[in-house]
Amino acid sequence: MFHSAAMSRLLVAFALIAAAALPAARSASAQDSRQNTPGEFDFYVLSLSWSPSFCEAAEERGGSGRSQAQQCGGRPYSFVVHGLWPQYEHGFPEYCEHPSPRLARNIMTSMLDLMPAPRLIYNEWDKHGTCSGLGERAYFETIRKARAAIKIPEEFLQLSEPKTLAPADIEDAFVKANPGLSTSAIAVTCNSKRLSEVRICLSKDLQFRACEEIDSRACRRDQVVMPPVRGG
Repeated sequence: MFHSAAMSRLLVAFALIAAAALPAARSASAQDSRQNTPGEFDFYVLSLSWSPSFCEAAEERGGSGRSQAQQCGGRPYSFVVHGLWPQYEHGFPEYCEHPSPRLARNIMTSMLDLMPAPRLIYNEWDKHGTCSGLGERAYFETIRKARAAIKIPEEFLQLSEPKTLAPADIEDAFVKANPGLSTSAIAVTCNSKRLSEVRICLSKDLQFRACEEIDSRACRRDQVVMPPVRGG
């Protein structure tokens, strides 16, 4: 009886270990076979962060870091670039070089007008830029070109009062302002109540393209708040 009971406990333990391993196995199988090979991806996501939401959330958390001070000071930031992210049709690569080639400081400083936090710029290079297959200068030049290809709707540029609207209305405003952009190529993300980001899918040559998986992760709230632009 003792041996039988011990064997039963052992079988149960193996079953639990196997069950715990299933999510990781599914995740690995869902990942693209190219698995973090630099330059081997399908499209980009240009992520534009609504800076006033970031700043309000940081204040609520009691944050006082240098990145917050740089982005949430007196300059009137509206949409800022979070990053340009290589994507697979399902999943995405990240940290494709270990260690990452060190980003030159002069390249970092050249991007502060679009990405107003040095730590963010360094992190984007390490996590996403190394997967682009581009050198550091070419990657950040591509970010600048991608951002230049997007027109921010006029009503969001100098927002002076909080605005509450449906995520679909934000998408529609971007579609209206950018000929060729469709709702299948854009996704709005949110936190508990605020607009977080607008994510736009672009081909490797920076043309709008549909992206079903990105769209499936969009905000599902009926309405989101856009806090007003600061400073100015």
